[in-house]
Amino acid sequence: QVQLVESGGGLVQAGGSLRLSCAASGRTLKYYAMAWFRQAPGQVREFVASVSWSGGTTNYDDSVKGRFTISSDTTKNTIYLQMNSLKPEDTAIYYCACTSYASVSSRGVYEYDYWGQGARVTVSS
Repeated sequence: QVQLVESGGGLVQAGGSLRLSCAASGRTLKYYAMAWFRQAPGQVREFVASVSWSGGTTNYDDSVKGRFTISSDTTKNTIYLQMNSLKPEDTAIYYCACTSYASVSSRGVYEYDYWGQGARVTVSS
């Protein structure tokens, strides 16, 4: 089992920045890929970014490319999502996820088998 706990959400004005953290514990994560998804009110959960546990490979949705950066710190068993130039359309609950069998290029919700409880991000215009 893997436990994931997100933190760092909040309210920010458009153009501002936030950093989300996801602390992982449990089974060794050396061979896992990690990701951030988000779900806006009334919308389906969508892929944001993913990273290999070593941090060597990353993958981004086009809507956040150039504004968001995903990274991992294996010494702290934590991944991060640095979000810059935030827009009102980035408002959502952000979920950390982990896959024990799919690759870092995986973008489907069904490909991730462990999830955090979510962190709310609200961007005001």
